[in-house]
Amino acid sequence: MEYEEKFIEFLQTEKNSSPRTLENYTLALRLFREWLGEKFTDWRNLTADHFRAYLFELLKAELSRATIRLRFAAYRSFYKFLVHRHGFPKSPVAEVELPKAEKSLPVVLTLAQCTELLELPLKVPTEKQAPEWMPLRDSAILELFYSAGLRLAELASLNVEDIDYRAETVRVLGKGSKERLVPIGSIAMKAIQNYRSAGKIHEGPIFISKLRKRLSTRSINSILKKYLSQSSIPFNVTPHKLRHSFATHLLDNGADLRSVQSLLGHASLSTTQIYTHVTKERLREAYDQAHPRAK
Repeated sequence: MEYEEKFIEFLQTEKNSSPRTLENYTLALRLFREWLGEKFTDWRNLTADHFRAYLFELLKAELSRATIRLRFAAYRSFYKFLVHRHGFPKSPVAEVELPKAEKSLPVVLTLAQCTELLELPLKVPTEKQAPEWMPLRDSAILELFYSAGLRLAELASLNVEDIDYRAETVRVLGKGSKERLVPIGSIAMKAIQNYRSAGKIHEGPIFISKLRKRLSTRSINSILKKYLSQSSIPFNVTPHKLRHSFATHLLDNGADLRSVQSLLGHASLSTTQIYTHVTKERLREAYDQAHPRAK
């Protein structure tokens, strides 16, 4: 267990890995040891064949490719650590060929579903003890998600000074501390102004709790789930699905790929290109439904 503990400590202190990563990697190492049982002696004695056999067991158990690849990402990272920090000669996992990642298209809301969801905060009855400005806050949050395509962490970290009301833009600090300016639509801008005016939000974090503290990402997720439960939308909607919808609707209406890449803050154009596949799927569906000789 000594190697595992040092590895997790390394991820936590030197790599600043997320709690989710620490949890997933700890679980992956434990599950592999448990699978080997009494055959396990030391990480140094394992070979590529051990990991190939384990891979075969996971495939037989019909685990998703994403889960399998996550497990082996943990093993590869672990052995990289052992080679560099503890003098292991090589990584046996490097020789194991994994199944290719499944390519799944992003789930996207229709324009009607987006409209329904975004209008709910001002239609649903307010809780008795909630401040009067709270529905306006929730409306501003949902409008900004869809208007600017922000990530959850990006929206939660916004401060009052990040909004430029004259230029109608928001300054966003994205992944890798990269800053970008994103336009805000007039409806979302009006929602933000109404909320700030009612809540007397003059400085500091824009989105606050009733105790006037910055809303956490978990709280914002809960707000979205609250309104989703009141809607007719038949699937789970996350902030990232609103981001997917933002990108796809832009492309549907003629925006070029480079512009959407810039708005989303993607480092690589290939990351943005998945939305073109979604758009093509939607065009195909529209064609099949509308053309008299499509089928």
